[in-house]
Amino acid sequence: MPLGRADFFAVLDRLGIASTTTEHRAVFTVAESHDVKAQLPGGHSKNLLLKDKKDRLFLIVAEGDAAIDLKSIHEKIGASGRVTFAKPEVMLELLGVTPGSVTPFGLINDAEARVTVVLDEVMMRHDILNFHPLENTATTSIAAGDLLAFLRATGHEPRIVQVSNGKVAIRPASE
Repeated sequence: MPLGRADFFAVLDRLGIASTTTEHRAVFTVAESHDVKAQLPGGHSKNLLLKDKKDRLFLIVAEGDAAIDLKSIHEKIGASGRVTFAKPEVMLELLGVTPGSVTPFGLINDAEARVTVVLDEVMMRHDILNFHPLENTATTSIAAGDLLAFLRATGHEPRIVQVSNGKVAIRPASE
């Protein structure tokens, strides 16, 4: 049984990470969430769980309006060949979420760190970032640095890569 929303907030508390959560109607796509985003300052995301030809998994976390070329992103993230979207069953198994609720916070369920986390460098320029807390009926705001701390606490060393705007600039998350 995957960890849920209450477990996620307990992890944030244990790590001493401050956050605020806003309840809202269910939103399944970036397009559906424009009115929700307008109410919340900071960066808003799109989250793509992708797999490569060797079945390696990548969670791409980018600005909601970022243009991401799925035909060439494998070159930017070090995937083996072109990538495809992971199946909903894989999302549920590894992240504990269903389509429309994909979030980096779901990595609390990936105990074996099977998923490589790629954060868009452009998105990481925001002081505050917004993600679903494992359910698409709320949005949790967190400091960008605290997102990095959370990911590391789950055993996922994030890679910061500029995946949008056709540029590639890979740097360690510790910079």
